[in-house]
Amino acid sequence: MTIDTTSYAIPVARSVASLRAVIADWRKQGLKVGLVPTMGALHSGHLSLVDLAKTKVDRVVVSIFVNPTQFAPNEDFGAYPRTEAADAEKLAGHGDLIFAPSAAEMYHPGFSTTVSVAGVSAPLEGQFRPTHFAGVATVVAKLLIQALPDIACFGEKDWQQLAVIRRMAEDLDIPVEILGGAILREADGLAMSSRNVYLSEREREAAGQLNVILRETAAKVAAGTIIPEATSEGADRIRALGFDHVDYLEVRDAASLEIFPSGHPTAPARILVAAKIGRTRLIDNMPV
Repeated sequence: MTIDTTSYAIPVARSVASLRAVIADWRKQGLKVGLVPTMGALHSGHLSLVDLAKTKVDRVVVSIFVNPTQFAPNEDFGAYPRTEAADAEKLAGHGDLIFAPSAAEMYHPGFSTTVSVAGVSAPLEGQFRPTHFAGVATVVAKLLIQALPDIACFGEKDWQQLAVIRRMAEDLDIPVEILGGAILREADGLAMSSRNVYLSEREREAAGQLNVILRETAAKVAAGTIIPEATSEGADRIRALGFDHVDYLEVRDAASLEIFPSGHPTAPARILVAAKIGRTRLIDNMPV
């Protein structure tokens, strides 16, 4: 149960036992604890989640773990950036502890349990990445149980993921408050993402217009345009930018992610998009 306090400016726990020992000590001091799960390659969006957690609790754990179970065989698990030293440098002054387990620590030999969340995991990303949310729900359930924080913060950029995690925590009676942090955007409105580094100069310019089309499509729906008409036009505009494929551009119920049968929002709504340009798949969303 050792903690690495020498490699970086922020201590690192690499085992569940070490993580729990630190948190137990914090609890003895009467401190509240927050958790920010990440896969590393940290940017300002991640740091904003740590800062959000710090407004609610006394100590914040940031987990860094590139989770293999949420990647399909044809996805970029091997290429996903792993920048632990740089991540630790960014976290200094923000978080209080990094939890950076190995895959063997998280998934011991013979591991055979999967957490799946019906309903909110089925549409949108669930159609294009059918194994993704089971991997997410499983690793997040493990992290919440390992740390048992008072709160856990997740970015609203992955809106469907946030909905899945909220449903999972509620259904399993995990006593953790799940908070969503606002999307941080670049100067042109592109949602911050670790995958943005893959964009070429031409692709990056086109990507900067994705949020504009999303916002204008949402405005049309809010003004009364029927949803299929507005989203079909929006998808055409995205493809005209040079995007190779639009997986979806849809308006859904913000909580349940169900469609609106009438073609008009009858509850708080969210517009969500996933589109691929070059080798980069971008997602974004915003309220309607």
